[in-house]
Amino acid sequence: MNLTPVLRAEALKVLTLRSLCGTLLALAVVTTAFSALAGSSDASDPDFDPLFTALSGVMPGQIAAIAFGALVVSSEYQGNGIRLSLAAVPQRGRWFAAKLAVIAVPALLVGLATALAALLAGRAGLGTAADGLTAGEQVRGVVGCGVYLMLMALFAAGLTTLFRSGVATLSTLIPFILVVSFVIGDAAGTAADFLPDKAGQIVLYRTHDGTLGPWAGLAVTALWAAAALLAGFWRLRRRDA
Repeated sequence: MNLTPVLRAEALKVLTLRSLCGTLLALAVVTTAFSALAGSSDASDPDFDPLFTALSGVMPGQIAAIAFGALVVSSEYQGNGIRLSLAAVPQRGRWFAAKLAVIAVPALLVGLATALAALLAGRAGLGTAADGLTAGEQVRGVVGCGVYLMLMALFAAGLTTLFRSGVATLSTLIPFILVVSFVIGDAAGTAADFLPDKAGQIVLYRTHDGTLGPWAGLAVTALWAAAALLAGFWRLRRRDA
């Protein structure tokens, strides 16, 4: 079977599952709302970063991106739907590529639109405190935010394929991002820049004094996502449906 009909079939699955569309909507709403609230921050704080403040809604919003990637894959393992999918598309690599495409493209498009909305909402709240931001910094923040959300969705998709469970993925990633990553970050110093979430979030800052730069940080997150996807594909190839 050619890749085009496989892509069409996988896209139809995403469009017909309300929970998947709901996670993307939650991503947009939560990220924009929290960025708007963050706009009331005290700009006199010496650590104040107007770009990160305006885009800080991505911190809670990324949970929805992770949930989207996990749910797209885990839906296949409910009711043994994976057997039907692989019976229709015996080439597992082709099926997996199509699955990843229908995760990456919506996550990127929604992420970019959400980042722009969050930036505008955050800037509206910050007022003159955000006047120093250049056009280049804002473009980099919006594009980087969209790419980061896509990579986190793919990271979750890879882990879900490896674990064969969305619950296992969410119960691993969400506590890590919300709790463990902060604890490790405080204890490990600049080494924490290489964690999957912290590396990708460097692009959201106007300035950063760590080891990695904005795009290098996204590259590190991409490596984490690639490792998870390769591990998931290895499990998919070796284990019966």
